[in-house]
Amino acid sequence: MPNNTILNITLKKAVPPNAGEIPDERTAALPIHFFKGPESTPFLAPRGVFFKNGQLLVSDTGRNRVFIWNKCPNTLFAEPDVVLGQGDAEGTGRNAGGEVSAASLQYPSGLWSDGQRLIVADAWNHRVLIWHTMPKGVAQPADVVIGQPDFTHNLPNINGVGAAPSARSLYWPYGVFSDGQSLWVADTGNRRVLFFEKIPVQNQTPADAVIGKPDFESRDYENQDPIWPYSVKIGPNGEMAITDTQYYRVLLWHNWRTALTHKAECIIGQADLDSSGQNQYGLFPQAHTLSWCYDSFFHQNGLLVADTGNSRILRFLNMPPLSNWPADGLLGKSNFQTGSENADTVFGTEKSLYWPFSICADGDQLAVADTGNHRILFYQL
Repeated sequence: MPNNTILNITLKKAVPPNAGEIPDERTAALPIHFFKGPESTPFLAPRGVFFKNGQLLVSDTGRNRVFIWNKCPNTLFAEPDVVLGQGDAEGTGRNAGGEVSAASLQYPSGLWSDGQRLIVADAWNHRVLIWHTMPKGVAQPADVVIGQPDFTHNLPNINGVGAAPSARSLYWPYGVFSDGQSLWVADTGNRRVLFFEKIPVQNQTPADAVIGKPDFESRDYENQDPIWPYSVKIGPNGEMAITDTQYYRVLLWHNWRTALTHKAECIIGQADLDSSGQNQYGLFPQAHTLSWCYDSFFHQNGLLVADTGNSRILRFLNMPPLSNWPADGLLGKSNFQTGSENADTVFGTEKSLYWPFSICADGDQLAVADTGNHRILFYQL
């Protein structure tokens, strides 16, 4: 492991030693299963995946629909048990080709479920939809909407572009997460994360706290706060990870409540909170760099990061103790120096990842929304 003494969060160009060395065990594993959705109208751009207790949920973002498989398919194609956002599995229009409603979707992204309830980030309708019970029917309407006064409105920050945010409004919310009691929303367009002490049961419930801003009405931002928070995840011991896409970094806190009053305690992908280089201004990636990262997921004692722009998944077996810490392993590429733009990966990605947006582990099995290849991949961790 790196020598901790030369890793200092104040050193903008600090690079961990051994970050470029690739032990034999770090070679990329091959996926154990490819899945492309319904055969009649396969996935176009799946940007959200949730996988738990054998149940598979996919936001087919490019076709404005969410699919539910009560039992994860083991074939290349399979018809879903439930379709949300469209009248059937072949529908693709924004808001089903009509007006926004409790049953429609426009660019759905983040997903969360405990098998009983469902929460969907309906990003381009600037809202989050909640089903109190798991949907059973096609185009089943949601029970609760947050971010809008009702199911028939969908303007950013309620009053449209240029309107100030509030505790009740949303602007391009791409990520959601719950621990079964509380709810966190990556309110991406407002450059903040909203916290709800309890999962809302009424429309337009106001958030209880905000992360990344001094108050609910602020939208200006500083480098030390989330710039474009696309995903928020809470670990088993209360850790928080905010995947901050535009600054090519993941912000970490040992306890999510600390994030309400303090800046990130550790950074993956950058040396400090003011640095923002894509692959730290390198031509190719390294074990400690990121490019257009969109998601992360706590697994066992560590963390998985969807390094989307580099078309790979980074694996940290333990929580990084310091900023700029190198990953222990990876999926999707054969070594840490290979990214999306290398000549041997631009063409032919059948056995590798291409712009993975979302990841979710269930036990030792990892589901990856391999967005650029229009499919879901499964890996054995």
